[in-house]
Amino acid sequence: MTMSTSTAQIAQAHGRFIRGSVSKVRRVLDQIRGRTYREALIMLEFMPYRSTGPITKVLRSAVANAEHNLGLDPASLVISRASADMGPPMKRYRPRAQGRAFAIKKQTCHISIAVTTTDS
Repeated sequence: MTMSTSTAQIAQAHGRFIRGSVSKVRRVLDQIRGRTYREALIMLEFMPYRSTGPITKVLRSAVANAEHNLGLDPASLVISRASADMGPPMKRYRPRAQGRAFAIKKQTCHISIAVTTTDS
């Protein structure tokens, strides 16, 4: 039986019930996946999308977890996993003709980000 000697420590954070569609959040997460923490922060700061705000908060939370719980250096962290899943829609209603109600579904999503140390 062989055992792996890799001791990669993973810290993660989740943002749940974030207002915004999953496709728009994934568009940003695809850009920062695999980058270092510093590069990702710079990219998020200058992207023109509304979803960068909640993504930045979740990323900072994951790095804070790595720093506080695992004692890792933020300069050596890389985004190893970044995903967005669909959350439950918020249901709102608008009045329509002849007393009918028209349903409006406002999308939410769950953002998950995991960071780990670089191999070097």
